[in-house]
Amino acid sequence: MVYAPLESRESYYVEYEGDGRYKFAYYLQSQSGQATPIFSVTMTLSLGGAGMIKEDVAFAGEPIISREDALKVARVFLVPEDMGTPAGGIALRGATNFQTPAGWDTMYTPIFNMIERPMAPMLVIRVETDWYAHETEFRYVLQPGEGLTIAQGIPIGQALFVPREEITTRDCTAEELEAIRKSQGEFARHKAEATQRTPYGLSYSPHYLRQSRAQKP
Repeated sequence: MVYAPLESRESYYVEYEGDGRYKFAYYLQSQSGQATPIFSVTMTLSLGGAGMIKEDVAFAGEPIISREDALKVARVFLVPEDMGTPAGGIALRGATNFQTPAGWDTMYTPIFNMIERPMAPMLVIRVETDWYAHETEFRYVLQPGEGLTIAQGIPIGQALFVPREEITTRDCTAEELEAIRKSQGEFARHKAEATQRTPYGLSYSPHYLRQSRAQKP
């Protein structure tokens, strides 16, 4: 799991407003525990998504930092140069970068098994991080009016490490196929034998969990 570079009192909200406009809002937690808005940055991309980025800063109250520092804060959490590719794409910067051993790549993915709706889609990328100093970022794609709230302790994506090697496939032999079918039959039989019933009347089998643990030294 990879998290945003946030302190415990910090959080932010980023929204795609449509037509190349993105809004970033920065919050600090007050003494009462409420998230208090400090400033927002509205980023407007050039037509076609390439060229200059217009950045407008608005403070929620008496400014406690300068406009230039507010833009620097926004860049701690976002990568403006990668916004808008494709339309609605936002680039969230991770708190941790990775360098892998020779021959290993890093895959940047959304969080697995997050099924709550609506869930913004994300572009998955594989980078050769053994030689390229790639900064960790996760590029979600939002529809106009959609936004994400990011706080400390909430992961923004996952990083997986995979060897960069050729993969070959072949057909199973008759003997291998027979062994696979025999193994499947034995697993189904042991799973059925281990079936248990919960107090609520539901049936489940712990056989897979037991076998998985038995494989570990």
